[in-house]
Amino acid sequence: MNDTTLSRQAYRRSARDWVVDSLMFLIALGFGLLGAVTVPGEPPPPPKPELFTMADQLVALGGCLALWWRRRWPVRIAVVLVLLSAVFPLVGGAMLAALFSLCVHRPPKVGLAVLALGVLASYVNLLLHPAEHGAPFLVMFLLSTVLLGAVAGWGISVQHRRQLYASLRERAVHAEAEAQLRAEHAQHRVRESIAREIHDVLGHRLSLLSVHAGALEYRPDASPEEVGRSAKVIRESAHQALQDLREVIGVLRAPVGELPQPTMADLAQLVEEAGDAGAGVEFVEEYTGTVPERTGRTAYRIVQEALTNARKHAPGAHTSVRVSGSPGRGLNVDVLNGPATRAAEPPNRGPGNGQGLVGLTERVSLASGRLEYGRTADGGWSLSAWLPWPS
Repeated sequence: MNDTTLSRQAYRRSARDWVVDSLMFLIALGFGLLGAVTVPGEPPPPPKPELFTMADQLVALGGCLALWWRRRWPVRIAVVLVLLSAVFPLVGGAMLAALFSLCVHRPPKVGLAVLALGVLASYVNLLLHPAEHGAPFLVMFLLSTVLLGAVAGWGISVQHRRQLYASLRERAVHAEAEAQLRAEHAQHRVRESIAREIHDVLGHRLSLLSVHAGALEYRPDASPEEVGRSAKVIRESAHQALQDLREVIGVLRAPVGELPQPTMADLAQLVEEAGDAGAGVEFVEEYTGTVPERTGRTAYRIVQEALTNARKHAPGAHTSVRVSGSPGRGLNVDVLNGPATRAAEPPNRGPGNGQGLVGLTERVSLASGRLEYGRTADGGWSLSAWLPWPS
């Protein structure tokens, strides 16, 4: 593909462009004809050489035809027509059209520079062709300057209005894109909250199932009483897990605040269920007053995640849970478990993918609290959290 083909594609006119260009051509042509025709009843203008008159008409016609290419070379055509208008009066209409188009499509400083050249050309034209009927030179020059300034100002105002519309459209597009990003971000946050809720609700139940199922698998010599007790825990935990799952799924379309949330009142039942799994769990409550709902919910999730991890990674270990604090001093949650007394489950067994402590850290951070965890000297695990409790 050569440069000529690219140029034709770059300046292909639309239907609107054809209408505008045709009007420009007709207006410029009419302006030239109006200057060449003498109004009946008025004295004829001073005679001019026939050769100059013919040249003036040909230049005016050429100027009108040149307007068809003003979109491709706006500066060149405008400058040439301005210079020709200094000598040939009939090309003034085409010159004004080219000046208007230049001010519309080019920066204002370019249009003002050509305007200044046009004022100079108008001055020269009045010197070469004095006004008819003895009109004062200064008056004609001021009228010509005002006409040139009005055309240039009109073109610049059209350009500014187009730029304003373009900027408003761009802002609207940006605002729509930002609104979409905010909606996607909010949706992502809701999904994260739902995923965290499912992890917290089901992780505890499924870990109980895993512990008792593992006991039945690795202890074929267990007594009927032990088998029955484990089967009962498995059945109850599976039933409760299904109920919890139904509650979570039932509110997936609801706001995050409407998801089923535990409270501090449910903490004792949580510890009791952990004790039923076969590991000793000691529970100590040393706080006074009513714990705020958000703080109690976060404390519940801390204990829940700690007990789940203890069952998965330290089966059979003794675990102690201590909750203490008071209004104004904060709420302290300490969970400590010793080393495992039997082999832990393989990594691919049981729920979770190692993200529980990461999510728990985020949850405590959102509650403006602190979380610390790590191994103890005897091979166990310690988890301590502090949560704000306003007085």
